[in-house]
Amino acid sequence: MHERSSVDELAHRLRRDLERYSPGGKLPSSRALVERYRVSPVTVSRALAQLAAEGLVVTRPGAGAFRAAPPAPASAAGDTSWQEVALSADGTADVLPRTVDASGVTVSLAPPPPGVIEFNNGYLHPSLRPERAMAAALSRAGRRPGAWGLPPLDGLPELREWFARGIGGPGGSVTAAEVLVTSGGQAALTTALRALAPPGAPVLVESPTYPGMLAIARSAGLRPVPVPVDADGVRPDLLADALRASGARVFVCQPLFQNPTGAVLAPGRRAEVLRIAREAGAFVVEDDYVRRLVHADAGPLPPPLAADDPDGVVVHVGSLTKATSPSFRVCALAARGPVLERLRAIQVVDTFFVPRPLQEAALELVGSPAWLRHLRAVSAELKARRDTMAGALRAHLPELALPHIPSGGYHLWLRLPDGTDEAALTAAALRAGVAITPGRPYFSAEPPAPHARLSFAAVAGPAEITEGVRRLRAACDEIL
Repeated sequence: MHERSSVDELAHRLRRDLERYSPGGKLPSSRALVERYRVSPVTVSRALAQLAAEGLVVTRPGAGAFRAAPPAPASAAGDTSWQEVALSADGTADVLPRTVDASGVTVSLAPPPPGVIEFNNGYLHPSLRPERAMAAALSRAGRRPGAWGLPPLDGLPELREWFARGIGGPGGSVTAAEVLVTSGGQAALTTALRALAPPGAPVLVESPTYPGMLAIARSAGLRPVPVPVDADGVRPDLLADALRASGARVFVCQPLFQNPTGAVLAPGRRAEVLRIAREAGAFVVEDDYVRRLVHADAGPLPPPLAADDPDGVVVHVGSLTKATSPSFRVCALAARGPVLERLRAIQVVDTFFVPRPLQEAALELVGSPAWLRHLRAVSAELKARRDTMAGALRAHLPELALPHIPSGGYHLWLRLPDGTDEAALTAAALRAGVAITPGRPYFSAEPPAPHARLSFAAVAGPAEITEGVRRLRAACDEIL
């Protein structure tokens, strides 16, 4: 069971047991709670901290935990109805009001109830994270001279150089001077779209695509225009048509293990995409989000589009987060030409800089022998999990089509039978004890068919994958 699930379950039990104590009454000691509920001391500590954050208990160092006094009566609610007018008035005759909707993102971030198998989570399970290596790196980083001082606004030079080598390859087609260090891929994409497109402008997106990117575009007042993806990535002919029809000057894509389809942009399409964008005077924002989550059977990977782009068409985004931890938010944003100064200015205005201790820890981590060992271990484990999930789906849910088995990333993209109600299936799956991600949020316009995305990275292992598919079978039997 996840540590988080154990904490939530213990907090639920303690919340119920609080009724036995009067306000100010002392709860059993941590040792007694460990023995009573058969959990670890860490779980007890975190559960008590959760109840303290909710105002239900008060912890006193050296004395223990006590039931908190009941809260004071809430004051009368104010009248916030005026905000509906204010928030709907941010559009003009030329610019539509912004739509700020994070539901497509929070569906994969919000923890499910205890005991639910997470096929909806986009991050590595704790057992797959390099937590010991990260802890050691952070400890070493914190002791570096100047580690807690002001970092260079563009990022530590050594870290920028490391990212540049990874993007441009041994030929050095990308330099450290063309790299900015940002706080995670989501922040980098936000900076890129703000820099490249004014409010009200169209922006081309793959269809289907990452819901978080659609949320970024819409919250900035941009208009996502879909360009269909097939088994070989985005279709260049439809990209050219969309650029002509919309007048867009930005195209956001994931050429490697596209989210959600898992497609890799075919070799014959790479140069064509760059040529089409260059002739249209458009930028290509390359979200290279899971290059480090390649599977053991993938073979050599194509380089980033940015490595083959001397003209500054590509704005590259590449993060360490997916391969490490959701809290290890260190990312590279690379570009060349005048656009780099605009990206730099927006980054500084929005966030100032990435905290120096985190950058120093990133340098320590990627420079340690543990880093390559971690990547090799994750590569083998993700392949095994992918094969387990694909095999279980074929054996127990053959009516759910699996058109493509990716060789990288952390999920599978399923085509559901025609007429399937995605919302009903998602709800039935949750009742059966497995959380899945519906396909609708991945489309910027009406989807051509119902879909679902299943992640195999956030679960404890193959046994949990098999059990999750069994539960999904029960959900499908309920509604299909």
